[in-house]
Amino acid sequence: MPDNVQLRPVADSDLPIFFEHQRDPLGVHMAAFTIQDPDDRAAFDDHWRRLLSDPTILMRTIEVNGQPAGHVSSYIGDAGLEITYWLGREYWGRGIASAALQAFLLVQTHRPLRGRAAADNAASLRVLERCGFARVGQARGFANARQAEIDEILLELT
Repeated sequence: MPDNVQLRPVADSDLPIFFEHQRDPLGVHMAAFTIQDPDDRAAFDDHWRRLLSDPTILMRTIEVNGQPAGHVSSYIGDAGLEITYWLGREYWGRGIASAALQAFLLVQTHRPLRGRAAADNAASLRVLERCGFARVGQARGFANARQAEIDEILLELT
């Protein structure tokens, strides 16, 4: 892992940065399966309060050169233990998401671990595959960010 990428517990001071990340139209489009209204700060705050108080969720802030760049977490979803991550657009394309996910997989050691990404989100699919996840299926679901049903790829790390 590059020494400029680190994981740490989420701090309250990270939340305004994460809120701005979720408001980025390109990031929202790529993530696809997002909250209904990315501009609703009250809903964001409620959502994060629930996440951070849930002992079944393992959540970390991704830091790059000491600055919050995004977050990575695992949670119990429909398919069992799942992983999710978000990286601010200014950090895309630099190997940071892969480095952060690799580091997270040293902390979250439960297997199998599942991931999913919109079928057209090639960058996120590459991150998961670089970290050892294999494609195991495809599903279709409603993506708030696109206001349409889209295909998503399901992946698993055993």
